[in-house]
Amino acid sequence: MLDVAYEEHGPADGNPVLLLHGFPYDPRCYDRVAAALAAQDYRVIVPYLRGYGPTRFLSGDTMRSGQQAALAQDLLDLMDALSISRAALAGYDWGGRAACIVAALWPQRVRCLVTGDGYNIQDIAGFAVPAAPETEHRNWYQYYFHTPRGAAGLAANRFALGRLLWQLWSPSWRFDEATYARTAAAFDNPDFVDIVIHSYRHRYGYAPGDPALEDIERALARGPMITVPTISLCGADDGVSPPSAADEDAAHFSGRYKRRLLPGIGHNIPQEAPEAVVKALLDLMAPA
Repeated sequence: MLDVAYEEHGPADGNPVLLLHGFPYDPRCYDRVAAALAAQDYRVIVPYLRGYGPTRFLSGDTMRSGQQAALAQDLLDLMDALSISRAALAGYDWGGRAACIVAALWPQRVRCLVTGDGYNIQDIAGFAVPAAPETEHRNWYQYYFHTPRGAAGLAANRFALGRLLWQLWSPSWRFDEATYARTAAAFDNPDFVDIVIHSYRHRYGYAPGDPALEDIERALARGPMITVPTISLCGADDGVSPPSAADEDAAHFSGRYKRRLLPGIGHNIPQEAPEAVVKALLDLMAPA
């Protein structure tokens, strides 16, 4: 379905680690994480998700789906194409969702999991229930994308909108324009707008999913447990999904599990706190 672009670091025969970015980000968020892991002889794979950078669809007829099952299937297909039978996974936002789904439904393929902000599998039926107002106002961009005006706005202003979200979601992070520009180049993809719009409409039940992925979505609707060893990293200054005092996601993990709060860190965890991501992965991959 896809011609997936990815960056590779470290020896080809090293233990594999896949690092997965979110919206609106790209592999640049993992530059320091990848370098640190490669220096310890891990094979590090950092893909561009569908709709980002050089990743392209093979056919113009393929549905430009951004639903959670599509992201997970892409990750599984990439592992198959690279003959990676089992890997450590780390991801946040969209990438964290893909990693959580593969860990939940195909645990035999996952050595361990580092997830940004806990259990990222969407409860699509539950999205019909309004959240507290302080939560709803942070989701303004999602409701914007539900409208034709929002789709047109993303197409016309994708770079300015992405910069605004970076500022709102990581209020303590002082990134410069060059840092943002290196990532924003990945949004100049012919499928970026369609996939982003579909992602935020599908999760609320406002757009149909890809029929080929319906079996995965049905499995996800049951809220599958994650059994692999996991560390959840939560940015204490996350402007879109601030962590609660109590860990509300712990019940979704039945294996070895820890939650680590990161003071002064926002939504873009690997770029703001690369040392914390590296430490979490090395802690999980160390001999028991």
